[in-house]
Amino acid sequence: MAGALDSSGDRLLLIQLRQGNSNAFDAIYKKYWQSVYAAIYKRLQNSYQAKDITQEIFLQLWHKRNEYEIDNLQAYLYTSARNRVLTCMKKESRFVPVPELLAQLKASDNADYQVIAKEFLAAFESLICSLPSSQQKIFRMRYEDGLSTTEIAQILDISRKTVQNQLTRATAKVRSSLVIICMLFSIFR
Repeated sequence: MAGALDSSGDRLLLIQLRQGNSNAFDAIYKKYWQSVYAAIYKRLQNSYQAKDITQEIFLQLWHKRNEYEIDNLQAYLYTSARNRVLTCMKKESRFVPVPELLAQLKASDNADYQVIAKEFLAAFESLICSLPSSQQKIFRMRYEDGLSTTEIAQILDISRKTVQNQLTRATAKVRSSLVIICMLFSIFR
């Protein structure tokens, strides 16, 4: 019965939202902000990105309130969250591979290239070793061996979705840590 009340309450809020009622928007925001944020954060593991994406979703809901015919508000919000997370992940997958990064460092005519490169690779390897064993294995198979997620799933006898989830978590941790490592090493360039 609570679901029916929620659904009819959401429908009323959506009608009022389409009419430009800012109180209806505030009610939707208060009701769903935390759960939308949590769903995004669960995937990205980055509070800044999760907050930004959550804000964008609600901002778009307000600005496009007359353009969308939303039947199920909760489904709309979670679908928007999922799509924005996927877009964010695709954009972030454009990273500079470690060998390319080292080649850039070498090309910069840095006299200490050998020492810096050795320290950087040691820090990178330590970072990979700090991952949970399943994530570490999947990360190495994907980025060192060049295997696809389908191939990894077949070899490990697990679902492709599990491989993708583990790879997403590992990549997010490596990416966030690499930013810090790169900043530290750029200080010494």
